[in-house]
Amino acid sequence: MPQRTIDLLNNAAKANRADKFRKANVINLPAEGNLLITGDLHGHRRNFERIASLAGLSEDPRRHVMLQEIMHGGPEDAQGGCLSYKLLFDVARYKLEYPDQVHIVMGNHDSAFISNSEVMKDGKEMNRAMRCAVEREFNDKASDIIIAVREYLFSLVLAVRCENRIWMSHSLPADRNADKFDPDVFNRPLTEADFVRPGSAYLLTWGRRHSQQLLDTMAALLDVDLFVLGHQPQEEGYCQAGRNLLIMASDHDHGCALPIDLSQSYTIQQLIDLVVPLASIA
Repeated sequence: MPQRTIDLLNNAAKANRADKFRKANVINLPAEGNLLITGDLHGHRRNFERIASLAGLSEDPRRHVMLQEIMHGGPEDAQGGCLSYKLLFDVARYKLEYPDQVHIVMGNHDSAFISNSEVMKDGKEMNRAMRCAVEREFNDKASDIIIAVREYLFSLVLAVRCENRIWMSHSLPADRNADKFDPDVFNRPLTEADFVRPGSAYLLTWGRRHSQQLLDTMAALLDVDLFVLGHQPQEEGYCQAGRNLLIMASDHDHGCALPIDLSQSYTIQQLIDLVVPLASIA
């Protein structure tokens, strides 16, 4: 059982790196087919099942789904350990089933796991909570599982860019750190230093509360028009947080997803009109 899990994670990491739409650390999707954009999942299995149903990847190879922030949240074991790694394993299986249609974007909880740094959620240090649960389930093989999880997370992309000029990443650098951010992080192999402050993967995944000036600067830098991000909690499942920014959340009962046609251009209001409450999916 442990070796099967390790093989699963290693194979999913290879699939992440071999994604035919991947260039360096960005997925570049063409102007054809459809994409389902989601926000943070944080262990919410039922919403993952709804997302997979709505995406319908088996129906058309030109359909895609973007997932992010799978870990940290959801069910716990009897000692309060975080069991979200089980959903992480299922998402790895999903990637292997649809290797060029499932695209998983790195979030701050992923970068914190890679760097073995603290990340708090609901008053609990989540890396410790998850590691303890892994140790209880896998016993003497737990360290091997944790290494495989880390290597899998290291293989994730930083962003998805669509030809219709929509950009999706977990977040963007905060205003106060914009001058420290190196956009070349999208184009080169990632290093350990990228995941700790002030590394650019750290800055990208941890930034919050972006000014319109920062959004306009990043749009020009990345040659895009609209951003769809996660990271910032949204009680209603989504929020317009700038002229060109929509923030999505998929990790609670009001979580949402956003289906788009990759051949179409959109305004921010048109994107908002397409938002789907996940609770509406049977």
